[in-house]
Amino acid sequence: MSTLFEEKDLTKLIVIGDRVLIKPKAPQSKTRSGLLLPPGVEQNEKVQVGYVVKTGPGYPIPSINDVDEPWKSASDEPRYVPLQPREGDQAVYMQGSAIEVEFNREKYVVVPHSAILLLLRDEGLFD
Repeated sequence: MSTLFEEKDLTKLIVIGDRVLIKPKAPQSKTRSGLLLPPGVEQNEKVQVGYVVKTGPGYPIPSINDVDEPWKSASDEPRYVPLQPREGDQAVYMQGSAIEVEFNREKYVVVPHSAILLLLRDEGLFD
């Protein structure tokens, strides 16, 4: 089951909390030895690979209100512990934790930060 959005602009999409939006890598149609794979085999794998498109702000930090110190300025801005993934990173993630989303006729998955097993960051990949 996937959720379908009709909006065309990906920049309007906001990822919440510790979630990461990933564009799954195109599935392999052949094995290394040259055998053709039937459609759907890739979806049954427990671990998937994709590219990080957007990340949420991170884990929220509870605000501490110091009432006894009036000289401190009160801030209502939420603070977050940032997430490790950055846009453009290649991520290996657990398929069981992923939620499928279809946006602009393309398949994406929303994955919690804890379901990402490892990242591959190539600084010169998009230069």
